[in-house]
Amino acid sequence: MSDPIADYLTRVRNAIKAGKKSVEMPSSKFKEAISGILKESAFIEDYSVADTEKKTKKLSIRLKYSSGESVILGLRRISRPGIRRYVGSEDLPRVRNGMGIAIISTSKGLMTDKQARRSKVGGEVVFQIW
Repeated sequence: MSDPIADYLTRVRNAIKAGKKSVEMPSSKFKEAISGILKESAFIEDYSVADTEKKTKKLSIRLKYSSGESVILGLRRISRPGIRRYVGSEDLPRVRNGMGIAIISTSKGLMTDKQARRSKVGGEVVFQIW
């Protein structure tokens, strides 16, 4: 797999369109960190990591719905393997006028655009969610 984060976003997007309550995928520390941020930001209900027989880990995400509609309205990958997008602390993007978040990979770890603005750090804009 050349872009595991795009795979993560696509699996979530497809599960939402199919009306699924949960989605499973191979796990990594980066995907777990993203899931933690999405849980803190109330975009997903919960996530868990389980071992499989092949000594790999599986990430399971429970999606969040409100009145039958998904809380996640859109996802967009910004920085890709071929084109990396880096921004300074003063140029951090605002997603849908503050209604969404951008996930930023900084030197202090993964954080939302709001947290990065407060910490005055820039980094790689991984994706946006609203």
